[in-house]
Amino acid sequence: MSQMGIEYKLFLSFALLLAVWVVRKFALRQLSKMAVDDESLRLRWVNSAKNAINLLIFIGLISIWLSELQFVALSIATFVVAFVIATREILQCFVGTLYQVGTRSFSVGDWIKAGTFYGEVIRSDWLGTKILEVDIEGGTYSYTGKTIYLPNSLFVTNPIQNLSYMRRYVSHSFTIVREPDNVNVFSIKDEILRKANEYCAAFSVVAERYNGLMARRLDVPLSGPETSVRISTNNLGKNQFMISIFCPTHEALNLEQKLTEDFMRAWYKEAEKFKSNKEL
Repeated sequence: MSQMGIEYKLFLSFALLLAVWVVRKFALRQLSKMAVDDESLRLRWVNSAKNAINLLIFIGLISIWLSELQFVALSIATFVVAFVIATREILQCFVGTLYQVGTRSFSVGDWIKAGTFYGEVIRSDWLGTKILEVDIEGGTYSYTGKTIYLPNSLFVTNPIQNLSYMRRYVSHSFTIVREPDNVNVFSIKDEILRKANEYCAAFSVVAERYNGLMARRLDVPLSGPETSVRISTNNLGKNQFMISIFCPTHEALNLEQKLTEDFMRAWYKEAEKFKSNKEL
């Protein structure tokens, strides 16, 4: 192609980038001014606008330079093979994006598990997803301060778990292990179960309503909020008290500490009672 043709295409590319930049600034400014009740909704709109604008730039540049690309390639087949090999990872990310959009497995603001990573989605584009790590396995449900960048190809090769249900309420379970002392463990069970129900009574109605709301949103049956205490033994012969409560996520660790304190108090009370009876 002539030098004039190349200069013309460069001018069109520059004009396209300038026009898209102006539209992007205007659109993001308007979205930031919109009044919404849920801040995560605004983040989703902003993220979608950025992705749409990036796609527009990509399509526009390809349209402008398509003839040049065809001219440079020795043949269409050779060009396609070379392009696929050179951009395999990028294409996998693009396919992962299409898969995620098609399945609607998550959106900005959701908590997810991807592979071995847990976190809140704060940005997603055509190549990768950015999450803030959340300590789910540790049971604190708090942000660790780490930012993780996931390639979207991960969504094709790994199952994605949407944990948005856990953002406000969670079925929190923890285990207390004690030596098999001469203690009436079932008396302690009744006491801890009563304490757990007492702590959860303040938000039980809201928790039940939230559970029903999430069941309708996810279109799956969900069991109602439950409080339970189960007693068993481990392979070392020690007593295990498995306590499960349905509570606000930000209260889970606090309630665990309170119930652990109540358990220890009840345990030593029963131990002292047994000791007094033995002395008599």
